[in-house]
Amino acid sequence: MMSREVKQQVMAESRIHESDTGSAEVQIALLTHRIRSLTEHMKANPKDFHSRRGLLRMVGKRRKMLAYLKDTNFTRYSDLIQRLGLRH
Repeated sequence: MMSREVKQQVMAESRIHESDTGSAEVQIALLTHRIRSLTEHMKANPKDFHSRRGLLRMVGKRRKMLAYLKDTNFTRYSDLIQRLGLRH
């Protein structure tokens, strides 16, 4: 579970304008943060199959959102993957 302060910080780093909370960039950044924390959990608990399923669903959702952003606005997509340190 992500604390409110961490969530606000991630949103502040990736939002487009001051009151942006639901753009594709913000959602992808939040998913990336959750994926990274759950990946660390999976390294410590390799037999946690319920969390593995959630992790795979989050990765798939992020992949779809990245594809959408790539199709609609490539410059925002390239800036986001560079800022988050993702491969393309």
